[in-house]
Amino acid sequence: MASFLSLSLPKLNLIKASSAANTSTTTLPAAEALNEKFSRKGIKFLESDNIPVVELTIRNGSSLRLRIPDAHVTSYKPKVHWKDDGLQEVLYTIPATETGPYKAKGGVGLVMNEVLQPGAKGLLPSTLEWTLNDVDSDSIDALQVELSCTSRFFDITYIVTLYPVSMATAVVAKNIGPKPATLTNAILSHFRFKKRGGTAIQGLRSCSYCPHPPLSSPFQILTPSEAMISEPPKWFSFGNEPEAKPGTWGQQALSITLLENKMSRVYAAPPKERSKAFYNTPPSKYETIDQGRGLCFRVIRMGFEDIYLSSPGSLSEKYGKDYFICTGPASILVPVTVNPGEEWRGAQVIEHDNLT
Repeated sequence: MASFLSLSLPKLNLIKASSAANTSTTTLPAAEALNEKFSRKGIKFLESDNIPVVELTIRNGSSLRLRIPDAHVTSYKPKVHWKDDGLQEVLYTIPATETGPYKAKGGVGLVMNEVLQPGAKGLLPSTLEWTLNDVDSDSIDALQVELSCTSRFFDITYIVTLYPVSMATAVVAKNIGPKPATLTNAILSHFRFKKRGGTAIQGLRSCSYCPHPPLSSPFQILTPSEAMISEPPKWFSFGNEPEAKPGTWGQQALSITLLENKMSRVYAAPPKERSKAFYNTPPSKYETIDQGRGLCFRVIRMGFEDIYLSSPGSLSEKYGKDYFICTGPASILVPVTVNPGEEWRGAQVIEHDNLT
C-alpha cells in the first residue's frame, strides 16, 4: 500500500489484507471472490449491473461506494446530524443507463490526460480498467482501498480512504517510459445541494480566476462545451459576481459567492506569473455551503496547482430536482511534467464539522 505521509494525510495504523489481486487478466473478479480474499469488518464487495463495487462503512455509519473498474466514487454518505441515523448523501451521481465501466456520471472521478505532444492530448483509454491491489483498515474508524492501472507512460495508483468526518482520494503517477511525460489532471467532485438558491462557496476571496472549461472526462455531467455556454444571471442575484469574458482574468472580490448562476472557472495563478520568484497561489482549502440543508464541506487540495469550479445554472433542471456543482483540485493551465522513473502525487480531502 502506497504511503501518503508526504502529503500530510492522516496516518493509519494499518492492518493489511492477505495479498494483492492478480492484475494479469482483464476478467472482472466476482464479488464472492473479492469478499473471500479482501473482505473484513466495514469492507464489503458486491456487484451492481455486473460491475464489481466496494462499499466502505465505518463505526459512526458513514459510508462510501466505489466502482472498481473505473475508480468512480458514486456515493459518500457521512454522518452529519445526531438525530436519527444522521447520514446525508453528499455526491450528485447519475446512475448508469447501460452496463459497463464509465457509464455513471458525476460523483468523484479521477481525470488524467496524457499530453502526447504540444497541442495534442490523449485521454487514458476508457477500456483501461482499474484493478484492486489491497485494502487496509485501522480498526473500523478508517478504511482504505488501493486500485492500480497502467497507461502508455504511467503506472498509476489510486487510494480512496474513509474516515469518521472525511474522505480522501489520492493518486500516484510513476513515469515508466524512457522520456519525460506530461499530464493535465484533476480530481473532480460533483456536490449535491437541496436547491439552486443558497448554493455557495467561501474561502476563495482575492483569488485570480479565468473562465475555462473542465477537462474532458468519462464522469462529466456537463461536457466542456456545455459548461462554457453562457446564460443570463437570475434577477435579484445578490452575491453573484459577473462572469469575465473567456480568456480574461478576474479576481474574486466577495468572501462568499453564490453559485445559482452558470459558470465554469479555474482559480489559479496566471501561467505568466509562475515564472516569478513569488506569486499568489489559490488557498489549499475552501468550503461549499448548502443553505437548504444547513451543511458545509471543506475541500482540501494537495499537489495540484489549480482549483476547478463550475455550476450548471438552469441546466441542472434537466437532471433532476436537486442542484449540483463540480469542483476539485486540478492541474489544467500548466501540465505536470514527470521525468522517467519519477513520481507525481496529488490528493483531495472532503471533510466537515457538521457534528460540532
